[in-house]
Amino acid sequence: MVDPLWIPLTIGAAFFQNVRFMLQKHLKDTGLSATGATYARFVFSAPVVGLFVLIYVQTTAATIPPLGWVFWGFVAMAAVAQALATVCVVALFSRRNFAVGITLKKSEVLQTVFVGLVVLGETVTLWGLAALVIGLVALLVLSSDGLDTKGAGLIRRMATPSAGLGLLSGAFFAFAGVGVRGATLELATDDLILRAGFALAMVTATQAIGMTMWFAWRDPAQIHRVARAWRPVSMVGATSLVGSYCWFAAFSLQTAAFVYALGQIEVAFSILGGALIFKERLSRKEMVGIALLMVSLVWLIFVT
Repeated sequence: MVDPLWIPLTIGAAFFQNVRFMLQKHLKDTGLSATGATYARFVFSAPVVGLFVLIYVQTTAATIPPLGWVFWGFVAMAAVAQALATVCVVALFSRRNFAVGITLKKSEVLQTVFVGLVVLGETVTLWGLAALVIGLVALLVLSSDGLDTKGAGLIRRMATPSAGLGLLSGAFFAFAGVGVRGATLELATDDLILRAGFALAMVTATQAIGMTMWFAWRDPAQIHRVARAWRPVSMVGATSLVGSYCWFAAFSLQTAAFVYALGQIEVAFSILGGALIFKERLSRKEMVGIALLMVSLVWLIFVT
């Protein structure tokens, strides 16, 4: 039987992720590139979560289980996919308003079903597939990018930059979620704190080291900009750390598709945040698209 703790963990993860995306949007608006704003979350989180795991192991009877190549493969998959997904989302914010950007990213739920099936063998019922169709219709509504699409074909509607970034980020997040779940399942321990914490520590360390090496080679100035913006960067890192831990813990208890489906409550958080903080308003078409997507995701979690 699945531990119901995954429900509050997922809701908490969605809330803190929404706050983190708002902070990252501010970082990008103040001079950091999309990759720089992404780097900010990892460079702060990695040492903190690593220290947490070390203290936890030293002060309890917990022991780190043997680590195989499959575990490291899932860690690499999650680290790379999550970093690329975050870059896409931050770039998307400069093209569409905050709530719609988050909603387009949420194609991750629809894509995770297929990735989970291929990688982990997790299946979806026919009713679940029906929910996916509704979700695709919602994405079509949201992907017009403000253009006059009257009479336009499906290809034109799906070829806009915002649609591409949203779908691409969703694909990367799908691989990231399945990678995280795979990594936690490879840890032979019933200790939820250790299982989620250690997997998170390995993924964030891989991301921080990899992106530091990339920036040192291609754009050293971004490292200095992140260092100079240490106050907002530390806030991004703190919200990222709490949110990521909740995600990892939830993934260790429930399938990735179910976790992402419940995580759609983030759309409501993003609408509220966009209205209160960024003073944004949604058009009628955008509200219809978001409503359709929410229907598909609620349906998905109840029928699979």
